[in-house]
Amino acid sequence: MALDYEGAVRRAIQVSADARAHGNHPFGAILLAPDGTIALEAENTVTTGDDVTNHAETNLVRLAWRAIPHDELPDYTLVTSCEPCAMCAGAIYWSGIDTVVFGLSESGLLALTGNHPDNSTMSLPCRQVFAAGGREVTVVGPLLEDEAAEHHRDFWD
Repeated sequence: MALDYEGAVRRAIQVSADARAHGNHPFGAILLAPDGTIALEAENTVTTGDDVTNHAETNLVRLAWRAIPHDELPDYTLVTSCEPCAMCAGAIYWSGIDTVVFGLSESGLLALTGNHPDNSTMSLPCRQVFAAGGREVTVVGPLLEDEAAEHHRDFWD
């Protein structure tokens, strides 16, 4: 069964809007079960959680690690509004999740944020991080970049 990646990215974008509405940076992530249903969702909580590691993807990995048998995680797909940063890519890699789908690319985000102190990107594509590992992680994206950029356009001013 083919998963609806565009629909999933749109849901992750909505979760990013929710994060922003809750006082956080506009990033959201969802975890798709093998049958395509949403198993988990997580917002960025860097500001409200007072923890710079509370990116949407790391929050989602923490939830997944507690809720899903570890040997089943390779069958799940992590979908995120923006390309995972190096830290998040590492967390995803270590979790065992085998597929990542993202909306806005890291380079596209950097073009919107510039050198903003709250988003000091490493400009390191997640594909490069995953390629340094000992197992394959499938990456799909960028998808719907213009839609994924929407909640960032006036946020980083």
